[in-house]
Formats: sequence, C-alpha cells, structure tokens
Amino acid sequence: MTERSALAPTPAAASDPDRPTPAQRPRVHYAWVVAGVALLVLLGSAGFRSTPSLMMDALHNEFGWSLGTISSATSVNLTLYGLTAPFAAALMDRFGVRLVVVCALLTISVGAGLTMLMRQPWQLVLCWGVLVGLGSGSMAGAFATTITGRWFQARQGLVTGVLTAAGAAGNLVFLPVGAWLVEHHGWRAAVVVVSLAACAVAVPVLLLMRERPADIGLLPYGATEAPPAPVNDGRALARSLRVLRDAARTRPFWLLAGSFAICGATTAGLVGTHFIPAAHDHGMPVTTAASLLALIGLFDVAGTVFSGWLTDRVDSRLLLTVYYGLRGLSLLLLPQLLAGSLQPPILAFVVFYGLDWVATVPPTVALCRRHFGEDAPIVFGWVLAAHQIGAAVVAGLAGLARDALGNYDLTWYGAGALCAIAVGLCLALRTGRPTDRAVPALS
Repeated sequence: MTERSALAPTPAAASDPDRPTPAQRPRVHYAWVVAGVALLVLLGSAGFRSTPSLMMDALHNEFGWSLGTISSATSVNLTLYGLTAPFAAALMDRFGVRLVVVCALLTISVGAGLTMLMRQPWQLVLCWGVLVGLGSGSMAGAFATTITGRWFQARQGLVTGVLTAAGAAGNLVFLPVGAWLVEHHGWRAAVVVVSLAACAVAVPVLLLMRERPADIGLLPYGATEAPPAPVNDGRALARSLRVLRDAARTRPFWLLAGSFAICGATTAGLVGTHFIPAAHDHGMPVTTAASLLALIGLFDVAGTVFSGWLTDRVDSRLLLTVYYGLRGLSLLLLPQLLAGSLQPPILAFVVFYGLDWVATVPPTVALCRRHFGEDAPIVFGWVLAAHQIGAAVVAGLAGLARDALGNYDLTWYGAGALCAIAVGLCLALRTGRPTDRAVPALS
C-alpha cells in the first residue's frame, strides 16, 4: 500500500468538498499571540506609572507635602525605570522573559500596596519611587524591543509602534478611572486597583508567554531561515555593561541618547507628571484634566502606530527631526492655551501633541538596530535610561519651579527650547550601518 502524503486530504475531507484540508486551514503565527501578551503587559505598566500624577493634589492636601517633595518620588521612579531597562534586557536573555516580567509585576503590586501605609515622604519614595520604578522599568522599551527582535523579522517597525502605543492606551483606561477613584473614594482606592491589576496581568504572562519561536518549532514571523542560536554566557550584568562600554565609544549612541533624554523630559517628565496640576492651576477640574491627558494617549496610539508604519518606509532621522520640531512648537504655545474649561485651543493641542507623544520610539529603535545589530535591545535600554533620566530631572525641576514661581509657564518655554536642541542632534546623526560602531564617539 502506498503511504499517504501528509498533505493529502483524508477520505472524509475528500467526500466533503466544503471542508478545508490541513494545508488550507488558516493559522495565526504564535508571534502574534506573544505580541498580544506583551501588549497587555505594556498597557498595564503604563497605567501603573500614570497614577502618581493623579495623587499629587490629594497627597498635598492630606499630608501637607509640597509638589516638589511629591515630585521627587516621581523623579526616582522615572530614573529607576530607565536604569533598570538595559539590565532587564540582559536578564531576559539569561533567565527568560516570562520570569522577569512576572517578578516585575509582583514588585509593582507590592510597591503600590505598601503605599497605603505610608506616613512620611521617604516612604512614598521607597514604595512608588523605588519598587514601582524597578518593576515598571523591567517592562520598559527594552522589553518591546526584545519581543519584536526575537519573534518578528517582517513588520518590526509596525509591531514596535503598536507595542509602544500600548503605553498611551494604558493611560486611556487608568487615567479616567484613577481620577474618578481619587475624587470619590480617595487616593488609596486608586493604589489598591493598581496593586490588584498588576497581579491580574501576570496570569496571561504565565500561561501564554514563550521565549523564542524555536522553542515551539517556528521561525520568526516573516523569516525564511532560522536565526543564529543565542549566545548566553550567564553574565547578564557584565554583558549590559560591556554593551554600554562599546556603544559609548560611538557617535550615534550619544546623539540618540541625548535626543531621547529630551524626549523623556518633554513627555513623561513634564506633561505626564505636571499637566494635570498645571491645568488645575488654571481652574480646570482634576477629572477633566485627567481625561485630556487620557485623550492625548488616544491620539498617541494612532500617531505611534502610524510612526511604526512610516519607520519601515522613511528615513528614521527625518522622522525624528519632524517629531521634535512639531513637539517644541506645541509646548511653546501651551501656556496661552490652558483655561478653566474645555476650549477648542486646548483640544487642538491635545490632538497635535498626542499624535507626537511617543512617535519617536519606533525610529529610535530602528536606528539602534541599524547601528548596533544584535545588541540593539540592550543599547536601546541604555538609550531609554537617558530618556528616563531626562524625564526625572525635569519632573523634579518643574515641581520646584511651580513652588517658587506659582505657575508652570517657564517650564513649558524651556521644554520648547530643548526640542530645538533635539532637532539639531537628529540632524547630526548620519545614516550608517553597524560598522559605525568602530567610530570613536565625538573624537
């Protein structure tokens, strides 16, 4: 008897022409399942980070702490968020994505939960600054870069854009809900929700996350041949520092890090942390200001996904130059647009600024891949560290400026000037290949 081909239809299939054969049945590549889990993780992570901006006035009223003091916890959070990223990327290579992400989510849950017991400012710094900062930093941009690098060969820019947009989408859910909880049930109710949500997000990670396509007998999405086997010498810390040492010898690293530091300063550091209290200074209710910040996130989703699509087609340097230029213009105009109620000018700012919020991430990741090859996730982790240091510095300075001057006007103008500097850094970044790594930095 002749052996039946594996692709040949069974007798039942042959007798039923409407029943698809195995070769005809559609199948979703598991890369999209992994990307979906990563999307959920990043949605939650973004929502967890947005909560402190909602609590600033509530903490000030209950404990009498100045905005500068409260902002210091946010500064620590943003700094650790950035500094954790490159080490998290190496730890994911060493111990696996699933283990690192689950531990990070549990750290966020513990940090948020302990906040309910605090009585002193240092306790806020410890719980929300250190614990939540370390946990959220372990799921920062390096996580998205690791997922896209391992599971996708095609559509990398688009998937990076979608995962980056998850940060904005998380704000869409958490900001309005968190603002309502703070206003009607107090800030402790909001942190309880954050703590429970972090635990809930860990469940699909445990059940569905896989490390690499080869683990389940697949190639990366869009690949025609297997990628080289990963090299793992078991020294995650040493590798992170070695990659930083090598990258720091190149001009592209410093230009990318400098421009991305300004990106962080003008988004998470300033608008993400201080937009709500700044709008409240003009008489706008906290819930309305939180809804506007969430609306920025809505347009950010569209802008970042579109930026990912553009990154696959347009010079990334050109994209960054345009993004920073437009962002600077919008921030220079913001002091004249804020008012006690919703007006067309502030809505126009929300749309314009929202489309640009983190649209810088896909082209920055693409430039890291172009210049640093397989080390790109860790290099981007260090570039992201610069982003968060810039955010942390401005988050603290803006709070101090508000305490000293009584308004945020100077910070908005300063942010616009920083964006002009970012444009110059992007223009100085030459198109290059991975061989650029041999070029000494700024020598």
